[in-house]
Amino acid sequence: MRAMLTASLLLACFPAMVQAAGSLAAGREKYTQCASCHGADGRSIVMPQYPKIGGQNAEYVVNALKAYRDGRRQGTYAEIMKEVAKQLSDSDIENLAAYIESL
Repeated sequence: MRAMLTASLLLACFPAMVQAAGSLAAGREKYTQCASCHGADGRSIVMPQYPKIGGQNAEYVVNALKAYRDGRRQGTYAEIMKEVAKQLSDSDIENLAAYIESL
């Protein structure tokens, strides 16, 4: 019984794992634009005034990017980020967030 339950759980989770890998790949591709300011690993030391985003919680990144895109987020770099984020779909944002969290 326990083996059947374990196998069922693995099979149920497998599509999610495959999808997450796809999300990471798509996020990595979209991240190239982000890397110019935030660095390849999300922890830029070249431009210390820009936030270090590598490893940031995906939910936070999703909320922040959507707020920038929608003009709800204000601050020093809000106008720059608005221009970047307005080109992103919800799917792009989800993929980016997954990739950034993985850094």
